[in-house]
Amino acid sequence: MNLKTLIRDVPDFPKPGIVFKDITPLLLHPEALSSACDQIARHFRRKLVEKVLAVEARGFIFAALVAERLRAGLIPVRKPGKLPHETVSVSYSLEYGTDTLEMHRDAIAPRDRVLVVDDVLATGGTVQACCDLIEKMKGQVVGCAFVIELSFLKGREKLKGREVLSLIQYEKD
Repeated sequence: MNLKTLIRDVPDFPKPGIVFKDITPLLLHPEALSSACDQIARHFRRKLVEKVLAVEARGFIFAALVAERLRAGLIPVRKPGKLPHETVSVSYSLEYGTDTLEMHRDAIAPRDRVLVVDDVLATGGTVQACCDLIEKMKGQVVGCAFVIELSFLKGREKLKGREVLSLIQYEKD
């Protein structure tokens, strides 16, 4: 199944000059959604994943299905103030400023084997921050998986030394 045919380009979203890669058509296609999650789970099955870390918000969709396939726990990572229990946070740099992510403090035990899953790898800042959160809690990052990689933004470079899987790659539009 060619997943790339189910990704819609939305010009000038969220701002002029950006071509947004919309996963909604893929989500509307049950076989494609299942195929994407199967491919990620199959790739990391031998890594003995214990937890799957889901990046807010579209990453939740794929991560939950991958976690189910791997019989692993699911860890939601959110913006500050969205989680109800005691949290641990990490701040990271954006092009113009900083952002912060949080997860529950008890989500990862030392040596837990954690797979990070998100819909898109762009500049890599968010997923690197997620890896930092995992390591801050003494967990092990076993890999990072994405449905889409915007290769021209070089996000993979921030993840050097980590196993990275992307199902669809885009060069400059």
